[in-house]
Amino acid sequence: MNNIGLLLLRIVFCGAMIYGHGLGKLNKLIDGNFKFSDPIGIGEAPTLFLAVFSEFIAPIFILIGFKTKFFSFFPAATMFVAAFIVHLSDPFSRMEKAILFLAVFVFFMISGPGKYSIDKFNS
Repeated sequence: MNNIGLLLLRIVFCGAMIYGHGLGKLNKLIDGNFKFSDPIGIGEAPTLFLAVFSEFIAPIFILIGFKTKFFSFFPAATMFVAAFIVHLSDPFSRMEKAILFLAVFVFFMISGPGKYSIDKFNS
């Protein structure tokens, strides 16, 4: 039963991250619009590339359960920045979603993908 819960958690949170956050940023990148916030001071374009990787590419791998512990670091780090740098001075309701995503991706870093994953299929 825990493995079904892990699968559902991967589907829901990765799907929400891909559709609700990553897809818009990917489209922005494809359109050549590199204007983006730069909360950690590495430049707008590099920040956008990292956000697309963290919010679109990495969640695809987590969703299918491939190198889940490794790939979960990237959206977790991005959500940490979103919650505690970008939205730090905002009301809790503005940072709440980032904190929830952060908690789930840290959970995946610790737990792994569960039985229903490519990683478990190959082992």
